[in-house]
Amino acid sequence: MSRQLLKTATFAALHFAVGFGVTYALTGSVVIATGVALIEPAVNTVVFFLHERAWDRVRLPPPAGA
Repeated sequence: MSRQLLKTATFAALHFAVGFGVTYALTGSVVIATGVALIEPAVNTVVFFLHERAWDRVRLPPPAGA
C-alpha cells in the first residue's frame, strides 16, 4: 500500500498546484485560490485513493481472442 500512498501524495501536490494556479488566474485572489486549492484537491485526493483501491480489486476478463 505504500506505493498507493506515494502516488496519492504526488497527485495531491500536483492537484494543489493546478487548483491554485487556475483559481488565482480566474480570481486574482491569493486567499480564494488557497481555499479552493486546499479544499477541492483534498476531497478529490480521497476519492482518487478510494478509486485506486477499488480498481485493485477489479479483475477483467482477458480480451476476446487472447
